Amino acid sequence: MSTSKYPFLIPVPPRAPRVRPSRLARWIGRSILRIGGWRVVGELPDVSRLVLIGAPHSSNWDGVWGFAAKAALGLDIRVLGKDSLFRVPVLGWALRGLGVIPVDRSRASRVIEQAAAAIHGNEAFWYGLAPEGTRKRVERWKTGFWKIAKAANVPIQTLYFHYPDKIIGFGPLIQPGDDPDADMAKIRDWYAPWMGKNRGTV
Repeated sequence: MSTSKYPFLIPVPPRAPRVRPSRLARWIGRSILRIGGWRVVGELPDVSRLVLIGAPHSSNWDGVWGFAAKAALGLDIRVLGKDSLFRVPVLGWALRGLGVIPVDRSRASRVIEQAAAAIHGNEAFWYGLAPEGTRKRVERWKTGFWKIAKAANVPIQTLYFHYPDKIIGFGPLIQPGDDPDADMAKIRDWYAPWMGKNRGTV
């Protein structure tokens, strides 16, 4: 997709997973971003499989802007959703259409296994989640995203929301090492400048 007509978007590289082309979905996503004054910055990695983390996650509006960017770019990013939400037929259908995967969050180890298996089982698969695990401020981030990336042997892609400038930004690609505490500290430090709708990450 050419971004010359849409300066608030960035190019999508060849190996990034894409959804089935839909002019309507792209138009809706672009329109939401344009009306809201949001733009996507940074550089998407030319990687077929990864774990994508988005922070700060402080408002339900993050989902609106995030899904709008996803639709505008035509990216196929799968995200977690409470399995209870899928018991409502219409809502479950809509969530699946947005790339949401039903999961039982009460069994954390099972979530990690499911996610790693899904990444391994697909030629191209971007798996997205919020490392904070909640919209409230937390002292420690959940390590699930690191464990998933490590188990699947894929890198971690950083994404941030910066509400003061209405930016959704793609940051560095991080390969998980052997020290989860060191990796988590490095990632938290990188997120320090960005401000969500209601708070930052520090």
